[in-house]
Amino acid sequence: MAQTSSMKLLGARNMSCIVERMEWNNKMDLIAYGTEKGEVVIQRLNWQKIVTFPTPGEDVRVRSLSWQMDETLLAVGYSNGKVALLDAESETIISGLIYEDDIKKVYFSKAINSQENLGTYTCNAKDKHRKYLPKLQPLTNIDPCLKTLDQKSFPKGSPCFLVVIMRSGKVHLLLLGALQAGSIDLTQHILHPEQFDVYDVRLNGDFNAIYALLRDGQELKMLHFHNQVLQECMAPMLELATHCAHILETKNYINDTQQCLTEAWETVQLEMDNKLTKYANSQPYGQISAHFLELHVFGFATFEVEEFLTLSEKGFKKIANSVDLSLSNLQGLVFKQLNGSAINMFYFLNTIAGFGRMSHFFESLISPDVANEAMRACGAFVLKVYELQRTIDTLVYNMKLFHAWMIFTILRLSHQEIPDDLVLTEEENIALADFLCAMEPDIEDRSDDEDDKDEVVRGKFNLERVGQYLDNAYLTQPYPKDPSQVWEEMVAENDCLSHCKLFVPHDKYLSLVQQRDKMFNAIDAVFHKPTESISGSFKLASTVICGDLPPMEPGEGLEDREFVTCSYYVNEAARSDMLACTVSWQEAMILEVSRAGDCLVRCTRIQLHPGIFTAPVHEDYYNLRFVALQFYNESSLSLLAQTTNSNPGVRPHSYFIQFSLSAARNQCTQHQMGPLVKLKDATVTHSIHDIVDGAAFKGLDGVCEMLAVSGSRKVATVLSDRKRKMTIFEMEIEEEEDDTEMSQASFLDISKESVLAGVTDSEKPDA
Repeated sequence: MAQTSSMKLLGARNMSCIVERMEWNNKMDLIAYGTEKGEVVIQRLNWQKIVTFPTPGEDVRVRSLSWQMDETLLAVGYSNGKVALLDAESETIISGLIYEDDIKKVYFSKAINSQENLGTYTCNAKDKHRKYLPKLQPLTNIDPCLKTLDQKSFPKGSPCFLVVIMRSGKVHLLLLGALQAGSIDLTQHILHPEQFDVYDVRLNGDFNAIYALLRDGQELKMLHFHNQVLQECMAPMLELATHCAHILETKNYINDTQQCLTEAWETVQLEMDNKLTKYANSQPYGQISAHFLELHVFGFATFEVEEFLTLSEKGFKKIANSVDLSLSNLQGLVFKQLNGSAINMFYFLNTIAGFGRMSHFFESLISPDVANEAMRACGAFVLKVYELQRTIDTLVYNMKLFHAWMIFTILRLSHQEIPDDLVLTEEENIALADFLCAMEPDIEDRSDDEDDKDEVVRGKFNLERVGQYLDNAYLTQPYPKDPSQVWEEMVAENDCLSHCKLFVPHDKYLSLVQQRDKMFNAIDAVFHKPTESISGSFKLASTVICGDLPPMEPGEGLEDREFVTCSYYVNEAARSDMLACTVSWQEAMILEVSRAGDCLVRCTRIQLHPGIFTAPVHEDYYNLRFVALQFYNESSLSLLAQTTNSNPGVRPHSYFIQFSLSAARNQCTQHQMGPLVKLKDATVTHSIHDIVDGAAFKGLDGVCEMLAVSGSRKVATVLSDRKRKMTIFEMEIEEEEDDTEMSQASFLDISKESVLAGVTDSEKPDA
C-alpha cells in the first residue's frame, strides 16, 4: 500500500521565463537554473538572486548544469558546444572550453582521493613553485570583465574530473578542468550507429571505468569500459594536471601581457601620429634621414624641415613626455610581466621534463623528447623577450636623444637661449647620427618596388624597431649583431652547435608573436601523450542489455513513444555505483554495480501500475507515467510522475514519490558481470505498490515537468505550469508537525498553498 511522503512546502514562485534546467548545490544553500534565453541564474533558498550569467550567444540553450562537489563552481554546457565554469562566489566566468558539437551533458565527478602506498607515486610537490617563483604582478591595463572565456584562471579546490558528453557520442575527460585526460567515441562500440543516442556516461567510484547508457538499435544498453591507465596512474595524473593548470594560466598571462604590449605601443604611435607620422608620410623614401642629418651636421634646415619644426618648444616637450611615459610602460611590461611569465613557464616545463625521466610512473603520460623540445622552445621565447627588452632600451635612449636634439634645434632656429643640459656630448652626437642614419635602412630580402618599401616603413615613422616584434610576421629589421657576443660567432662558425638539442635555438628573424606561437604549439604537443594513452586504454568489459526500445523512424519524434531518463550515485559505504533509469513511461530499473572485486550487479525493476495482486489504491495510481527521477541519497530515489487520463474538465496533476531502495532490496536480482548480460530476460518487474514501505506519495496539482533534489540539503524542487512555476519543498520533516504530512487524496491542499504563495510572490519584485 502506498504511504504518504513527509515534506513541507517552503514556497512557490512564478518565474519570468521558462526554466529548462535545475541543479542544487550539495553543500550550500544555492540552486542554479538555466532559462530558455540561455541565461544561468543562481539563487538562494529564500529566492534571493546571487548572480545571473548572460547567454553566450543568440539562440543558445542551456543543456546541462553541474556543481563541483562542496564548491561554488558550476559547470554549464550550452547547445553551441561551449562549456563554461562559473564561480558563484566571485560571480565570474572562471574558464571555458569550445567543442564543435552540441553538448548532451556536463558534470563534475566526486572528489579524487588517490590511494598512496609504497608502490605508488606520492604527489608532494603541490604549489612548491611558490617558494621559488615570485608572484606575477596583475595586469592593471586589462579589465577583468572584458576577458574572454579562455583568459581566466583555472579553478582550485578538490581534484576531480570534468566530463563532457556530446550528442554525437564522443566523451571528453578533463582533470582539474585543464588536462585533457582522454576521450572515447561510443559510436565505435555499437552495432547500429544509424539508430544511436547517448543518455548518460559516468565515471565509476574508483575512476578506472565508465558506464555509458545508450540506445543501440532497438535496445537500451549499458556499456562498461575499463581503463588501465586511469587505474594505475591517478597520482601521476594529478601531478601532471596541476602543472598543466599552471602552464595554461601562464599561457593566458602571456597572452594578456601581449595584449597590453600592443595597446602600449599603439599609445606610442598615437602620441607621434599627429605631427611626426604625417611628416614622414609626406616625404620620399630616404629624404627624412638626409634632411635630419643635414640639419644635425651642418645646421641647415630645408623648407620641409622648417615647416615640420613650426611646433613650439612646449608643444614638442608635451609630445616627448607622452612618448617617454608610454615607452616606460612598455619597458615595465617586458621586463616584469613578460619576462617573469616566461621564466615561470620554463620552470613548469622543466619540472614536467623531470617527471618524464621517472618512466616507472610517467611513461604513459609524458614523452621526454617532446617535453625537452617544449623546454627549448620556451628558452627561445625567453631569448626573444630579452632581445625585445634590449631593443626597447635602445629605443628609449635614442628617443630621449632625438627629443632633446629636436628641442635644442627649435630653440636654436628661433634664436632663443639654450640651456646647458640640452647640449649633447660628443658620444651622444655620434649615437644620434647613427640613429638618424638608421631611420630608413635598406630592407634585405624584400621587394625592390619602392611602393612596397614605403608601405613597410612609413607606418611607424621608423623611429623604432619595436612594433615589428608585435606583428605576426618576420622581422624586417633583425636585431644587429653585437661584436662583444662571442657565443653568436661560435654558433655561426659551428653548425653542430646550432643543431645540438642541449642548447636553446635563437631565430633572429622571428617576431615575438611568432616565437610565442611556436612555444605554445610545442607545449600543446606535450599534453597529447596523456590524451592518447588514456583514450587508447578504454576497453569494453561488459555489455548490459537493459530493455527494448521502439524503432527510430526518420522524421518522427520519439518524445511520445519512448522515455529514457537516468540518475547516478556513488555509494561509498557499500563500495558500489548506482544507476537508475526509466526503460519506458511506466517502468524503471535500479542497477547497483559492486566495486568490491566480486563483479556483481544487482537489479531492481519497478513499475508505476498496480500489480494483479495489489490491494485497491487511489484511481489516479492506475494512470501514472514517469516524468523524472533522481537519487535523493544512497537509500532513496525521488520520482516525479504524472496522470495520463485526459477526461474533459479534469486537470491533470502530478505525484512526488519517495522510493526506498533499502525496502526494495529483497526484490532485486543478482547477476555476474560478464561480456554480455541480458537483464531484460533475467529480471522480474515489481509494482511499487507491492513493496512494503517502499513508496511514499505526495500529490501535487498541475502538470509538473522537472525535478531537482538534494539529500544533503534536504530539499526538493519541481517545475510546473509549463516550466514557469518553481515550487520548493523541505524534506524529512518531523511527524509532530501536523501540516507536514499529507494523505494521498489531499494534493489539492498543496495546490491552494501554491496558488496563494504564487500570488504573494508575484506581487514582490525579484531580488
